[in-house]
Amino acid sequence: MEAQPQTSTVITVVGGGLAGSEAAWQAAERGVQVILCEMRPQNRTPAHVSDWLAELVCSNSLGSDLPDRAAGLLKAELRYLHSLLLACADETRVPAGGALAVDRELFAAEVTRRVEAHPRVRVVREEVAAIPEGPTIIATGPLTSEALAESIATLTGQEHLYFYDALAPIVTADSIDMSVAFRASRYGKGDADYINCPMTEEEYERFVEALVSAERIPLRDFEPDRFFEGCLAVEVMAARGQETLAFGPLRPVGLTDPRTGRRPHAVVQLRQDNLAATLYNIVGFQTNLRYGEQERVFRLIPGLERAEFVRYGQMHRNTFINAPVLLEPTMGFRARPGLFFAGQITGVEGYVGSVGSGWVAGVNAARFTLGQGLLVLPPTTMLGALCHYVSHAEPETFQPMKANFGLMPPLDPPVRNKRKRYQAYVARALDDLKPQMPDPNPNASFA
Repeated sequence: MEAQPQTSTVITVVGGGLAGSEAAWQAAERGVQVILCEMRPQNRTPAHVSDWLAELVCSNSLGSDLPDRAAGLLKAELRYLHSLLLACADETRVPAGGALAVDRELFAAEVTRRVEAHPRVRVVREEVAAIPEGPTIIATGPLTSEALAESIATLTGQEHLYFYDALAPIVTADSIDMSVAFRASRYGKGDADYINCPMTEEEYERFVEALVSAERIPLRDFEPDRFFEGCLAVEVMAARGQETLAFGPLRPVGLTDPRTGRRPHAVVQLRQDNLAATLYNIVGFQTNLRYGEQERVFRLIPGLERAEFVRYGQMHRNTFINAPVLLEPTMGFRARPGLFFAGQITGVEGYVGSVGSGWVAGVNAARFTLGQGLLVLPPTTMLGALCHYVSHAEPETFQPMKANFGLMPPLDPPVRNKRKRYQAYVARALDDLKPQMPDPNPNASFA
């Protein structure tokens, strides 16, 4: 896509979090003047405690740094692409085994120092209440201010902006035990679109007991209980009565277990979540359980004993747009050239996913401003796969997603061994990323 040179050579970045800081840096590094607007300290959020840019609000861990993990591949790609925030994370890392964890204060302070010191970045500490004119990147995250959210809703259409998030867990298709689970639709109507995990009465009772006693994530002050009235957590439903789930999302009517020829006592259904059919979400399992508890409890479901979770269920405050309707894989807004979105507001999940989307938005905002063609990273790279997902997922069922190998195009020929398959994904990603960067980071390593 070719862009016309702009009379304005200034890019406005709204939001000084992970995505906004990365976007501002990447645009400035390409010779463009940047104004980075951050509303703190004038206006606080319920989650932030400091005035620094790129503050980590939930955890000091940026996830796995192992090269054969999806999160590790994404980090390796960003190091190769000269990501500022990955460089700052590496400088402030603390021991965390195979994960990349940082000293939270040192990390944010270093990002702030380097961004504020950049000769082409001006940091403005004030709230932006409406989408600015001219080249702009919106990177305001899940706690976008009410005024700006109204402006975004006016631009996108209210139906394409969501304020609360209820997510079901997603597992990889090849981790489901199909000797137990079976494909079928209720009463044999239509295609066998669902994977069904049948439960005996004893298995169901054991599952419900574990579910209602599992540890939950405490709600924050800005996540009121009334949010859950329209979309109950599966553990809340289970606590209402022993058979509530069996008459609700786990109802077995219209299904026959091919192993027994009878209707199960209960059935957990999984629905295809991506076009490649490598990911399946657990239907009706929005939850507020702690992540470790989700693995422990949900692996009690027959057929999911070895399930590989690529996304855990969540219920929390989260502002995000329906990106498949609105965005290109460049992170550009389809209906307004020169407007880009980055970070969790686009539907990417996790710290490093936000950084990656900020990299793409910053690079492409600069290229747009300079009249250059916009960059689309190959979907065979992890960052390209994330951008492809948020711009091509099914709009009616779109939910935020973190980096995982299930987003990437299948290998040809297929590799059955999981570890070797992941290594092959990494090797392919590096090969396909090289042409995108004529001056890659010489210190980056995929090994």
